[in-house]
Amino acid sequence: MRFMLMIYPDATAEDGAMPDAAAVAEMMKYNEELASAGVLLALDGLHPTSEGARIYFEEGRARVVDGPFSEAREVVGGYWLLQVKSKEEAVEWARRCPAGTARFLELRRVFDMADFPADVQEAGDSALVRETVEKHAAPPQG
Repeated sequence: MRFMLMIYPDATAEDGAMPDAAAVAEMMKYNEELASAGVLLALDGLHPTSEGARIYFEEGRARVVDGPFSEAREVVGGYWLLQVKSKEEAVEWARRCPAGTARFLELRRVFDMADFPADVQEAGDSALVRETVEKHAAPPQG
């Protein structure tokens, strides 16, 4: 099963503060442990909300609001996508994360098509989408 592990940094990340080299080295060691264990599928850090936008849907129309989002107290700063055997295994990996000054981590299970009823699986079956996702998830050749 797949889980997304999200990190919610302290307020300094929204100000654009970058981690120091020691913090990055510690996090990279953790990332390498995830990779060596074969549980890491993807990971990325996110820029502050000042470089993003929110798209609100009201009465069938999309309304775009550029960041930053001053009302946001909890902002995702990055994520890992993990493939593990159980929630307990995912929690154990989360406990090992060198979260530094982060406020907290959040762990959420990712839906697989098998989680849905047959009619939903059929409606959601797209060879194009499946092939595109698999292509981008594959390690680079070379």
